[in-house]
Amino acid sequence: MSSAPPSEPTPASTPVWSDAQREIDFNTWLSPLASTHGLLAGTLRTASTDASFRRYFRIDCAEGSRIIMDAPPSLEDCRPFVKIAQLMAQAGLHVPKVLAWDAAKGFLLLTDLGPKTMMQVINREQPEANRRLYLQAIDTLIAWQTASKAGVLPPYDAALLRRELELFPDWYLVRHRGVAVAGDMRRTLDETFTQIIQNNLAWPSVYVHRDFMPRNLMVDVAPTLVASRTALYRPLPESVALRSVQACAGRLGAAVLSPEGAVSPSDGLDRGQATGSGPAAKLDPTSITHLGVLDFQDAVYGPITYDIASLMRDAFLSWDEDFCLDMTIRYWEKARQAGLPVGQDFGEFYRGVEWMGLQRHLKIAGIFARLTLRDGKPQYLADTPRFINYIRATCARYRELKPLLRLVEQVEGVAVTTGYTFGQA
Repeated sequence: MSSAPPSEPTPASTPVWSDAQREIDFNTWLSPLASTHGLLAGTLRTASTDASFRRYFRIDCAEGSRIIMDAPPSLEDCRPFVKIAQLMAQAGLHVPKVLAWDAAKGFLLLTDLGPKTMMQVINREQPEANRRLYLQAIDTLIAWQTASKAGVLPPYDAALLRRELELFPDWYLVRHRGVAVAGDMRRTLDETFTQIIQNNLAWPSVYVHRDFMPRNLMVDVAPTLVASRTALYRPLPESVALRSVQACAGRLGAAVLSPEGAVSPSDGLDRGQATGSGPAAKLDPTSITHLGVLDFQDAVYGPITYDIASLMRDAFLSWDEDFCLDMTIRYWEKARQAGLPVGQDFGEFYRGVEWMGLQRHLKIAGIFARLTLRDGKPQYLADTPRFINYIRATCARYRELKPLLRLVEQVEGVAVTTGYTFGQA
């Protein structure tokens, strides 16, 4: 992930240009497209911004609305977006279609996947109410992974994993926390990073989105329930589900889930109605026909454990262990049936997901510190405690990761182990 995912859509507003020449270039590009695509120029408004240098506008047309991407070529390369959009469309995913593209100026006209993200309709208080959404996300992910071919996307190799991990000491520890990374601390980081990389690269490679999370998945609302919707919630065989959950729950020190509590054959489409307040209470999950996919321009070819870790260990949303296990088991079972290389032992796969999630959260902690200190976007650091909790929870489960746990806890000022210290600035 080179940047954090797009922010939630902001209230409609007229785009503001800090560069007068770019505004002229934009209007020159847009003018002839208005007649070609039936665009209503007076309806142009801000749709969203993200943690990169891209901006998104929405504009009405005879057929609804379109999205315009503003991506200055000196700061953003649109070619990966266009290429990967084509790959995903060929895989059967619902992604924006590129209708017009000025490669030299960095303007794209795209189809609009709608205003609602999966994050906006999630019921945060009741995980069970979101089962359909997550199962749809899992089906989308499997469709993407089964289309994988080597040599098409950049490799998610040891060098890239190492560069991402170094964001944690470079930006989070040194620049954000003011810690001097040297001596024992540097050795601990080097040794742990090597173990993380080796564990992650031990898993087979597939296409990896790199930010497969609810903020990048779009819901498409239809007025009636699609009859084939039941196929999305196929119950797992009870013996497989119970055996897998018991094995993991026992290893993780969690309560053993019953089949009814996790993946019961009787747990069907009658469950999961959103209740409570907020957007989740207003949306009937049965009306969502499919999920769209955004923010895929950083896709690579790498460990199969990555995207399910992104989905269930979200950068902006946390679920309890039971729900994460439930959905990860469902992904694993569906992936096995699709012929994807997730192995025959769910416990081993879950371990792989945890180690991949650890790499991701160390990276994101560094990225969010960089967004604050370098790019002037401090809002992302509000989610830092979530990453630290993810990191500590995973490190506490594995003996090999205890040195990193002690390091993080000392930096954060919690539960420092006696006799194990690091030099501070």
